[in-house]
Amino acid sequence: MKNLFAVSLGAALVIGVGASLLTATTPTPPPTQDVVDTRDVLEKWVETERAISAERRDWVLGKELLTDRVGLVRDEIDALRTSIAEATESIVAADEKRDELLAENAALEAASASLEEIVVELEGRVRSLLVQLPPPIVDRVSVLSVRLPKAGEETTASLGVRFQNIVGILNEVNKFHGEVALYSEVRELEDGTSAEVATLYIGIGQAYYVTGDGLHAGFGRGGSGGWAWTPANDAAPDIARAIQIFESESPADFVPLPFQLD
Repeated sequence: MKNLFAVSLGAALVIGVGASLLTATTPTPPPTQDVVDTRDVLEKWVETERAISAERRDWVLGKELLTDRVGLVRDEIDALRTSIAEATESIVAADEKRDELLAENAALEAASASLEEIVVELEGRVRSLLVQLPPPIVDRVSVLSVRLPKAGEETTASLGVRFQNIVGILNEVNKFHGEVALYSEVRELEDGTSAEVATLYIGIGQAYYVTGDGLHAGFGRGGSGGWAWTPANDAAPDIARAIQIFESESPADFVPLPFQLD
């Protein structure tokens, strides 16, 4: 009985193991077509979602960049409009200033033309005056007088320089005309000889000279033909006395001196 049970148990173990081996070695049946299609659809759906997510992310980023770019462009446009407005104002102001300068320049050119006529006239009158002046003042203003253009001569000097030259000459002439001055000079006498004389200039209108020996004397004055000397030997004592009074060598007194009017 015991042996029979052992045999039955062994057989059962063999049958069980065999069944297990049979189950382990039997291949799993392949999935059905619906499962495959479903899996493919799921994979495509996942890929599509990923693509949509990536597109959405790229679109958001692109939108931000585009928004920033639009803002920059708008700022540039606003700045450009401001610059254009300022430039337009500057151009208008520049045009107005140019018109003012053109008008001022035209006025100055007209005034300059008028002043040039005045300068030319004054230079001519000064040249005529210089001919009539006594030698000392002619020598004093010689540096200025040589700058005077000759009548009808073109000059490159500006009007300002020419005016200053005229004023300089006239200032010296006026100064000399308000003085009584004594000069030692060498003069040709009426006999053709030359002698040192003392010459008393009374402004620019009259002058008197006398030699040291008191033998020769005369007076000078300016005219249209220039400065001229006239002998007056008879007046030598009076002229010598007038010079002594001027140098404080004799007391003040009335002295008759020769005088000539045209």
